[in-house]
Amino acid sequence: MGNFKFAEDFLFGTATSSVQIEGGDTNNTWYEWSELGYIKDSSSCFTACDHWNRVEEDTKILQDLNVQTHRLSLEWSRIEPQPGQYSEEAIRHYREEIKLLLASKIEPLVTLHHFSEPIWFQQLGGWSKPENKKHFIAYVQYVVEKLGDLVSEWVTFNEPNVYANLGYLLGIFPPGKRSLLEYFKITSALIETHIELYTLIHELRACRGFLGQTKVGVAMHIRFFDGLTWLGRRTAALVDYFFHQIFIEGMVRGKLKFPLISLDHKKIKKTGYADFFGINYYTRNIVEFSLNPSIYFHKCVTDKKLDKSDLCWDIYPEGIYRVCCRYYRKYKLPVYITENGLSDRADRQRAKFIVDHLAYLAKAIQEGIEIQRYYHWTVMDNFEWLEGESAAFGLYHCDFRTQQRTPRPSAMLYAQICKTKIIEQNPINN
Repeated sequence: MGNFKFAEDFLFGTATSSVQIEGGDTNNTWYEWSELGYIKDSSSCFTACDHWNRVEEDTKILQDLNVQTHRLSLEWSRIEPQPGQYSEEAIRHYREEIKLLLASKIEPLVTLHHFSEPIWFQQLGGWSKPENKKHFIAYVQYVVEKLGDLVSEWVTFNEPNVYANLGYLLGIFPPGKRSLLEYFKITSALIETHIELYTLIHELRACRGFLGQTKVGVAMHIRFFDGLTWLGRRTAALVDYFFHQIFIEGMVRGKLKFPLISLDHKKIKKTGYADFFGINYYTRNIVEFSLNPSIYFHKCVTDKKLDKSDLCWDIYPEGIYRVCCRYYRKYKLPVYITENGLSDRADRQRAKFIVDHLAYLAKAIQEGIEIQRYYHWTVMDNFEWLEGESAAFGLYHCDFRTQQRTPRPSAMLYAQICKTKIIEQNPINN
């Protein structure tokens, strides 16, 4: 047993998303999804954590956690409630929230699209119609012009692979479509939009003379797909290609891999469209061949030797090491762990989960892997998409009826790690 101290310029943080914590918004697709009864515990993102009215209180929690950076998302449906009509009140609210972070010496990492969209955007056909990407691009231009003096680092899309798979292939996220062709079409649209936004954000901040080095990237949901048999390993490689590689190659290198096609037929000239590689890592999946693709995400084989989260996900810390090594060696981009956490209402496993995953990050760093950030998911229990209020990912317990925030023991551990940047490293076999 030994200690490992992360470098002084390594930043520890937390991550949240707007719809999952803010509450009070009825103009987004996840409120509509809640009203249609698709949430497992019948809860609604309209409640969430009432963060919209408790920004100062929640910023104080971030101060208590000693974080140096915080990842938050902006709610498109609040900022642009109708096409082309922007809310000065909403953008002022986010501006004040970001200024509070900066005053607390907490660097913001801002996500522009985190699953939710204005209802009007879906009514126009959403990403299924290539011409609709102009709405999101115009929205991003407005946001960067209004906030770019405060924010230099941006995530264009959170987990575009999850968004496309669950919303357009499996149909369990809004808009609830089930079409392989639609899935590939949406994937192409998201990639091409990211490529345009990468250039746009860099140009806007440079043109306006905003201070701070502009950095733009994507937060990819990455699982390690493993197979136990020959056929399982081949299946895992295939799932990896369609769930990871076609998105990553597109958004990092600008390459539309088979079977994707360009929707606007523009020639991509640049060789890189990411300044960092964002990894959301939670678990791994053991897969075997199946004609039902949903099994790879919802009915997957688990490893009986591993502990499980409340959602029965394998707790597999080595996976964070494996994905960091794999993608850093391939793309040579600084790695941000943009999300990592588990559902653990009793808080029996979270402290060990954090330490074990950080120990594997330490191992990767010692081997020359450039990892610069770690964002824990999440600050407090929130509206956890299809799980609603039933999944407890928070360092703080949130009582959704009283909105009382209560720190779990693991919050105290994480606060200490953030303050000292030291972990007591568990032995790891090389």
